[in-house]
Amino acid sequence: QGQVAPGMHREVISGVGATRTLLAKESGALCLLDRAAGVIYTLPTPVLGMQFEFLATVAVTSNAYKIITSASSIFLIGSVMGGSLTVADSGDVFQGNGTTHVAVTMAGSTTGGLIGTRFRVTAISDTQWVIDGGYVGSGTLADPFATS
Repeated sequence: QGQVAPGMHREVISGVGATRTLLAKESGALCLLDRAAGVIYTLPTPVLGMQFEFLATVAVTSNAYKIITSASSIFLIGSVMGGSLTVADSGDVFQGNGTTHVAVTMAGSTTGGLIGTRFRVTAISDTQWVIDGGYVGSGTLADPFATS
């Protein structure tokens, strides 16, 4: 009881301050969005199969939670589902187009960043990360994907 078996646990990255550049050797980590004043995580250069997961454990109240690629020529492809805490029958799907989207930005309201927001990114080439997951927001939901 209370033991961790070698190879049976995963790294959890937390309390990183305002910005954090992830390292290739941290692939597989759960990266917490745990700072009300926002956190910007920069992904490393993608290597096929590399993967990171992000989870909001604190609602962002200023600035934003942001996940951004390491270069303007590395893109996000895939989709995320958004759900609103304040709008009945909410639910929208937003799509990373794989050719211009380099970031997901969540400001704590319509674009997400509230507790329970969760994404996974997986490198599928040296120029694309596939993203999936969902965000928790409030109000009428908006697209969290960005070109910068």
